[in-house]
Order: sequence, then structure tokens, then C-alpha cells
Amino acid sequence: MRESARTRQDRIAETVRDRGVARITDLADELGVSVVTVRRDVEDLARRGEVRRGHGVARSLRPVPEEAPVGGDAVAMVVPESNTYLTEAVQGAREAAAKAGLRLALHITAGDGGSEREAVRQAVDAGARGLLLSPHWRTRAEAEADHSWLAALDVPAVLVERRPARAGGIYSLDCVRTDHAYGVHLALGHLVGLGHRRIVLAARDDSPTARVIRAEFAEQTAARGLAEGCPTILSSSTAGPDPRVADPRESDLVEAVGRSGATAVLIHSDMDALMLVQRLLAAGIDVPGRCSVVAYNDVVADMGPVSLTAVAPPKTELGRTGIELLLRRLDMAGGGLRPGATRHVELLPGLVVRESTAAPAV
Repeated sequence: MRESARTRQDRIAETVRDRGVARITDLADELGVSVVTVRRDVEDLARRGEVRRGHGVARSLRPVPEEAPVGGDAVAMVVPESNTYLTEAVQGAREAAAKAGLRLALHITAGDGGSEREAVRQAVDAGARGLLLSPHWRTRAEAEADHSWLAALDVPAVLVERRPARAGGIYSLDCVRTDHAYGVHLALGHLVGLGHRRIVLAARDDSPTARVIRAEFAEQTAARGLAEGCPTILSSSTAGPDPRVADPRESDLVEAVGRSGATAVLIHSDMDALMLVQRLLAAGIDVPGRCSVVAYNDVVADMGPVSLTAVAPPKTELGRTGIELLLRRLDMAGGGLRPGATRHVELLPGLVVRESTAAPAV
């Protein structure tokens, strides 16, 4: 016969008093009930003043000795699969979390709808006290669809390399991202400074970062009076919002360079840049003699047949700053946060000049 809710709650309260702190998931396993049921029980106990409700844990009202093992000392980071760009950000977050005495649990999400929400659910159920999130958001519609459940999270969350729209319901979330407008400025400034006036952008269009790069390239080339000679193409057949469908914007880089008379290319991202440079070389287009190349991301830009000049976002610092913002929300120092203390942090990228850029041939 199933025990009553009151009996079960008494058992939970006794367990928490004995241990000092207990994970919700552990209690659910031990009691043979769902995590949702235990959460409700803990909420009832907290309202009655018998336990304290934490992020994924229930805590005793009595002080816990320092030497006692404390559960729930973990945060989670949720990132898209096959995203080498965020690897260094993950490492930076891991180091910063360890320094703060926290373990970082990494969750990888596939491209199908709902995968991020499920990953977050699993992370919270496993006791994560806070979250670093980098949703796919291949389109603006995908981002808007996530607003409702992100706004309802019951643990602190920080967006990494994502910034919520002002009109959305999650603008109050902390976030840290690269100033990609400045990254485009660095790339164009370098190429124009060398004398290039016809520049092709071969870019992805499947993330907020990609959309910023594309928009800024159009705006900044127009401001420099170069828009007519600076077309934008898709960097690969899988670089659009839906890689399963042939994108009509896909274009051959060699053809685009020849058609526009371009003497330079900015390519987002590194992996696409390495492949496209190989196509240029195979077509007899020397890099940088005939065409200069700047890659965007600087993850593997120096590993190709020609070491590529690249815009280098502060990837490790993104992860570290994300953890710092999360620690403020977790209030580990006990000082408390003022309402409205949300922070949207932008970090400046750099430009690493290598062998792939030179003045245009006369």
C-alpha cells in the first residue's frame, strides 16, 4: 500500500535532518516516487518551515558542519553538438567553476526541437544549482519559442554567446557574448588597410552569431562605400537554418570571387574557411597572392595549408565570465543581489594576423 503524502514528507524531513542536505533526485529514488512528487513535498515542507528548499536539493534548517559532505555543489553547461567554437568556453567555465568549489556538468544538445529543454530538465533534476546556456537558436523564431520555458526556470541561468531580445520575456537573464560587430570591424579594417575594396563574405546563417556577422558586414561595407563590390554568400550547403534542405543562397566561392572581382574573403567559420581555401587553391587562386582570406572564430585557423589570419573571440573568457555571473546569482558570498542587477556583458575579440592576408596584387 502506498504511503500517504504526510508520511512520505515526514521521511523526507527526517532524511534531510540526518544528512544536512539531500538531492531531490536521490530522495525520489529512495522513496520510489517521481522527482516531481518530491519537489512538491519539499515545497510543502519548506512552507511549513521544516526544511529549506535549494536548487535541486533540500537542506536542513540546522547548520551543516563544514566537514559534512554537501550535495548539489554542481552547475551545468548546455551547448550544441558539433560546436568546436564553444570548446574553449567550456574549458574556461570548468576552470572557473572548480576555483569556486563547484563541479561543471556538461550537457550536449542535438539539433532537433526540444533537446535543450530536455537537457536543462535533466541537469536540474541531477541537482545543478545553476545553468550556463548556449541555445541553438538557428532562427529568431526558435529563440522566441524558448522564451516561455526559459523565463520559468527555477534555477539561475546565464546565456553564453547569446543575448535575449529586448522585447522578449527573458531580457532579465544575465548573458555574456562577444562583440561580433567589432570583430567584423577588425576584419574589414585590416583588409581595407591593405588596400582591398572588393571583399566577399562567405558566412553561416544558423545562429545569432552568424546573423550579427552578416548584418554587420552589410552595414559596415555600406558605411565605407564598398557595398556594391562586397557580396555575401552562404559558406556551405549546411550553413543555413535547416541543413537538411538545399539552401538557394549557397554559392561557389571560386565563382563568387571571379564574378565580383574580389581580392579578399571573410569566412565564417574556421572549418568552412579551411575547406573553402582548399577550393581556392585547387582552382589556382593563390592565397594570399590572388585572394586574401580572413577566418572568423580562430579555433583551427592556423592549421590549414595556409595559416589563416583570423578574428579571435575571447572564447575561454566567455566561459569564465559566465561562471562569474552565475556565482553572483547563486549568492555564494551571502551578500544578496539587488533587484534589477542583471548584467549583459560584451567582450571584445582580437585579430590574429597570419600568412593569408596581403596587399592586393596590382
